[in-house]
Amino acid sequence: MIHKTSCLLLLPLTLIFLDFILISSLAKPTPITSLNVLTYGAKPDGLKDSTKAFLAAWQVACASPNPTTIIVPKGRFLVGNLVFQGNKCTNAPISFRIAGSIIAPEDFRVIASSLQWIMFDGVTNVSIYGGVLDAQGSSLWKCKNSGGKKCPTGAKTLLFTDSNNISIYGLTSINSQKFHIVIYQSNNVKIDGVKVSADADSPNTDGIHIGKSHLVNITNSRIGTGDDCISIGPGSTQVSIQGIQCGPGHGISIGSLGRSEDEQGVENVLVSNVDFTSTDNGVRIKTWGKYSKSFVRNIVFQHIKMKMVKNPIIINQHYCLDKPCPKKESGVEISNVRYEDIQGTSNTEVAVMLDCSREKPCTDIVMGNVNLVLQRINGSAQASCNNANGLANDVVVPFTPCLKRDMLLI
Repeated sequence: MIHKTSCLLLLPLTLIFLDFILISSLAKPTPITSLNVLTYGAKPDGLKDSTKAFLAAWQVACASPNPTTIIVPKGRFLVGNLVFQGNKCTNAPISFRIAGSIIAPEDFRVIASSLQWIMFDGVTNVSIYGGVLDAQGSSLWKCKNSGGKKCPTGAKTLLFTDSNNISIYGLTSINSQKFHIVIYQSNNVKIDGVKVSADADSPNTDGIHIGKSHLVNITNSRIGTGDDCISIGPGSTQVSIQGIQCGPGHGISIGSLGRSEDEQGVENVLVSNVDFTSTDNGVRIKTWGKYSKSFVRNIVFQHIKMKMVKNPIIINQHYCLDKPCPKKESGVEISNVRYEDIQGTSNTEVAVMLDCSREKPCTDIVMGNVNLVLQRINGSAQASCNNANGLANDVVVPFTPCLKRDMLLI
């Protein structure tokens, strides 16, 4: 039997609970603001300069306390140098939804002097979806390839610096003057489904470059360019690269490292499920032949296919672009590098080159299930080793003399 007094005591609690349910059911999700760049004066004709319109839309999004989407509709939008500053933003999520193309001026000098075309500086929670970035860099390539002494260095197409929680999905970058996409001093970056395209002879047009960044994931992307498909520079950690088609280009490179004495190292990198086609290199580690305190460690290259690749597996610790070269031994210490399940064809007889430093030999190099054969019918692929030590824990073709056989497998 329930006493009347007990019921009266429970009544206020019941009413409070019902009020909570009612308020919760009436609560609305945080509204998302949509901003169309056309509203701010952008023109989709590829002729009128829309730089100010894009920056005006950014200022509104930056100040909003709610998530904001900046819409770039179909069409061609001509813009000069764009710098999206995040130091005064509320850090509410900002998304760019790009249905059209954003193009640079035909005259390469307009953006080349600034070293970057589109830059996000100090931003948080920014995403880019779709669209095409066309830097129209072919005229600068011609200038450089003709030996012109007055050619500028060129502008990177898209740069994120000092930023956090960045996502890039389905973006296409073509005809970059220099690097296509650069992630620098940034954390928690996701890049998925991007396409990068530039001529095979376009100089210094790395597809994606990572420097001094942490937690970078690149997936399901197709990159064909005139330099490294992906390059990983000093100070980069926790980098995952998976599901990449690379070619033409110079492969996927860690480095160059050790150009300066106190340069930061690279560690904890995974490169997996990559197809290389007609590239100058496959998986490469390159360091300068000079004193350095830098390092490369905890690297895994796995599930990789090579087709007509000049240097499928290469460690080059005597890398040099500045003439004359220093002709010294590299101080960069390379250790714990795994090569697993790498198959395909080499365009050169030396399919595996481990050219390590005499001062700091490569240690704990492990290969397993590696089968690289010469592309042409006559002859066989070979391996070259200098100052490298490690283990062959499964089939390794070509025979790599510096790697000891795992006795447990004999």
